[in-house]
Amino acid sequence: MTPYYPLLDTISTPAQLRELDRKQLPQLADELRNFLVESVSRTGGHLSSNLGTVELTVALHYVFDTPRDRLVWDVGHQTYAHKVLSGRRAGMARLRTHGGVSGFPKRSESEYDTFGVGHSSTSISAALGMALAFKLKGEARQTVAIIGDGAMSAGQAFEAMNNAGVTDADILVILNDNDMSISAPVGALNKYLARLFSGSAFNAARKAGEKVLGVSPSLLEFANRVEEHVKGMLTPGTLFEELGFNYIGPIDGHDLDSLVPTLQNLHKLKGPQFLHVITRKGQGYKLAEADPILYHGVSKFKPDVGIEGGKTGGKPSYTQIFGDWLCDMAAADPKLVGITPAMGEGSGMMRFAERFPERYFDVGIAEQHAVTFAAGLACEGMRPVLAIYSTFLQRGYDQLIHDVALQNLPVLFALDRGGLVGADGPTHHGTFDLSYLTCIPNLVVMTPADEEECRKMLTTAYRINGPSAVRYPRGTGPGVLTQKALLDLPIGKGEIRRRGKGVALLAFGSMLTPALEAAEALDATVANMRFVKPIDRELIIELAREHSLLISVEENALIGGAGAEVARVLDEILSPVRFVRMGLPDRFIDHGDQALLLAEVGLDKAGIVRAVCAHQGSTPPASGSNQEMR
Repeated sequence: MTPYYPLLDTISTPAQLRELDRKQLPQLADELRNFLVESVSRTGGHLSSNLGTVELTVALHYVFDTPRDRLVWDVGHQTYAHKVLSGRRAGMARLRTHGGVSGFPKRSESEYDTFGVGHSSTSISAALGMALAFKLKGEARQTVAIIGDGAMSAGQAFEAMNNAGVTDADILVILNDNDMSISAPVGALNKYLARLFSGSAFNAARKAGEKVLGVSPSLLEFANRVEEHVKGMLTPGTLFEELGFNYIGPIDGHDLDSLVPTLQNLHKLKGPQFLHVITRKGQGYKLAEADPILYHGVSKFKPDVGIEGGKTGGKPSYTQIFGDWLCDMAAADPKLVGITPAMGEGSGMMRFAERFPERYFDVGIAEQHAVTFAAGLACEGMRPVLAIYSTFLQRGYDQLIHDVALQNLPVLFALDRGGLVGADGPTHHGTFDLSYLTCIPNLVVMTPADEEECRKMLTTAYRINGPSAVRYPRGTGPGVLTQKALLDLPIGKGEIRRRGKGVALLAFGSMLTPALEAAEALDATVANMRFVKPIDRELIIELAREHSLLISVEENALIGGAGAEVARVLDEILSPVRFVRMGLPDRFIDHGDQALLLAEVGLDKAGIVRAVCAHQGSTPPASGSNQEMR
């Protein structure tokens, strides 16, 4: 039976929302929250974070003239309510599916998505740029950045605030504090202070006081100090005030009777404003409130039952393989330390954190710091293992080059989510790492083809007296059982997995399985290359001598990467063999099922067979394809 939402059914745009009586907003919020639970239970997606921003989203669209006024969301997985209220309610049925609604704000999807989001801590920078652009153009528009408390740990957020505080930009920054990590519990006093500090009377009095006392610098300084210390005793906003913002809060982010008038007051103020709201992840759905981490990212479930225990006995994911290896290696070497930039659960480190708490470091959403922090540990004889998603290491690239590789420090980068990740889409695909890693001196780069090889490569990398990276995909592998022993591999050596005729497929990492499947239909040779850097030069020369056509296959951007290393070797030896590189085309890949996306870009069995057949007939690849001929 389809649920009935009497008030939500009348809302398809924020303009219609603004026509409601304010007394109707709590009912709308309740209906919206129930819709999100029902909808996400059918599609999967991010749940607890979105349930925590329902009232805040309703209040923002009620007070501000969106899309003319700009809402810039941070940590994009808190925007489902925003999508529903801005005309995409029907599209939520295909949330995060191929061709469906994105799980994050996306400018090409809606005019209400003012800035594309996937990585955190970008909202204040983007909102400041927009606010100053409006001033330069003489346009009276409001700009609001909504940032989660975890995202405030990233340096970019404070860089942006440091800049904004010395401008005259009309920008409102809203801190969605959903862990109560900054303030004391919300109460009536805080609600009163929020209204007081955001009201015109308070701000007019402060401006008047500055005029009157301006003739006496000492008195003005004294008055400012009194105000600062009074507010510092009553609110936790001294830091934000020092950065040049007028701090308001904290207030209850689920209390519309507090949110709406506070936002209405702030709407009238000029200059940088900072509103601190307290919300609760999973608000209104008891199961998510009790375990917001479990309900952060969910698969399909029954709302009245909740998430049931998963099946046991299935293949372990690469993330689990890493987590098990980390514990085993830590037990063998007391110098091992594990580091994560706020992705302990996602990177499979929680068992390590429980067993070796003194050697586990979650540095927050601070990828740059994480890399240099690892370098500092390595300088003093520790053996740091930084577990990080491929897409997030991009944020610490300068530190990887200058702080780790240049000094040849033994830091192991365990790169999870290499290649196409599926429903999270282009902001989270790890499609550039082989290209951006291979060009860095001193760095050893490996790509495991199965679970056992992943464990061996992690051991190999750990024992290298220099920087190394092991890049593995999201999800499970082909199901190769792992050994408990900590065995390693010869550095820079691949292997031939199948002997055939005429054509040799040089497979990197996850592409070994489809390459072997294609080779059965083609009677082709298949090499498991294992190492991107150093590349197995001898194996390439052998394959070039014995075959008329070589094809490299990698789940990475076609430009640069593993295939480029093969081409470099062939060029150096002046080999006449025909060589074709297969990889991801020069465009951003949208969100959708992993297998579907791989098939779409021709990196499955059928795609490899088609490519080989085409090139055996000397058919050149089409422009913008997933292939490039040498």
